[in-house]
Amino acid sequence: MRHWLSPVAMLLWLSVSACTQSSRGPTGGGTDAGSSPGPVDAGQTDAGSGDAGQGGTGTPPPGASKQVQVSVPEDLRTAPFDSPRTLTVPPGFTISVFARVPEARFLAIAPNGDVLVSQPDQGTVKLVRPRPGQTPEVFDWATGLRRPHDIVFHTRGGTTWVYVAETNQVTRSPWQAGETQRHDAAVLVSGLPDTSLPELQGRYGHELKNIAVDSTGQLYVSIASTCNVCLSDTRSNPERGAIYRYGPEGGTGQLFARGLRNAEGLAFVPGTDTLWVTVNARDNIPYPHDDGTGRYGKVIPEYVDNHPPEALTSVRERGEYGWPFCNPNPSTSNGLKQMPFDRDYDLNREGDIACGAMDRFDQGIQAHSAPLGLAFLNGTAFPEPYASGVVVAYHGSWNSTRPTGYKVTYFPWDTAAGQPTREQDFVSGWVTPDGTSVWGRPVDVAVTADGALLISDDQAGALYLLRKQ
Repeated sequence: MRHWLSPVAMLLWLSVSACTQSSRGPTGGGTDAGSSPGPVDAGQTDAGSGDAGQGGTGTPPPGASKQVQVSVPEDLRTAPFDSPRTLTVPPGFTISVFARVPEARFLAIAPNGDVLVSQPDQGTVKLVRPRPGQTPEVFDWATGLRRPHDIVFHTRGGTTWVYVAETNQVTRSPWQAGETQRHDAAVLVSGLPDTSLPELQGRYGHELKNIAVDSTGQLYVSIASTCNVCLSDTRSNPERGAIYRYGPEGGTGQLFARGLRNAEGLAFVPGTDTLWVTVNARDNIPYPHDDGTGRYGKVIPEYVDNHPPEALTSVRERGEYGWPFCNPNPSTSNGLKQMPFDRDYDLNREGDIACGAMDRFDQGIQAHSAPLGLAFLNGTAFPEPYASGVVVAYHGSWNSTRPTGYKVTYFPWDTAAGQPTREQDFVSGWVTPDGTSVWGRPVDVAVTADGALLISDDQAGALYLLRKQ
């Protein structure tokens, strides 16, 4: 449920949250009746059903358990780092501020180690260049863009290309090691829907675009929903709440999958063309069960806190994933794995759309966590025993009575099943212990050539490096 909060809205949310926070803490919540703890948030219990490791056996590596001070170079110690900050990381890890980039969103690491970082509201992509023994240099690599978001490097035919997703188009340019400004950018895909559409009258809740490029050069573009729940997105051209696929040179897009309200963090399992995404689900869901409890059709905060979950899931061609007609239900024996769907009270009350025919999500995530960027560690230099796994950045909740998200989680990867298992916290602590204030919001993750995890944070305006000692 990705939303950007203004400072005033954030303060209002925090004051309400502090007054309404449950004695059960930031995890748990209601079952379908809203009367007992529901699915537990990341790091508290096994969110999956398999075992970790290459063949699906073994014990998962340690999660976040050690509180460490964030190391900050002296010339980067402006707010929020003008006072000491701590984060919780796995044993044996350190975390430092690598660079300061205001409103840092999605990032991509170039073959030479340079880092590109998007700043949607500034219409800019920054280039961050490491310098041994010094803080990095920061350049305006591209300016004057329409809310740039996702960035992808892809090498094909001997040329390394950089793809940049704007709200209305995707552009591509050849990459040259050492460059500080983009050159020879060409539009690959145009006419993507954004707030400029007359029918939307300037309103588009999720107009930022996310992209991925497969081994054959085909481009995948997430066209997220304009709304919380609506029919109009399912009838538009192109459909919204969907992923489209384009040829290596652009052209006409083909609908790849639908029913994904807001698919973020598009990434392929290393060595395959199997696409995985994070999904931000709907908000303020009415209670969907006419079970005589008097709750039917009402928006009940303790139910909304846990329904519907977000997701980390594979996406197949011609897949249909439910939104806006069907919502995954975590309160069954399946838990957060392969959840069955409930009919949406607002748009599918009578069951005209068959929820049983929808593709189920592989892995649920605590509702309102707002998962954004994801990165597979398989095939990277990230150290053992974490090298077979997935990390996901949770931007954090805006409408939950108990703050959730605001962290990076880790899923060991069962290669035999092709599934994530045992969700656990990897980096946490951006929320103060009393849950009343937030000083950072993770957005994206990527692995450097020397095996560190790079994390972007749009609230703190920072890039962090998580590194094994």
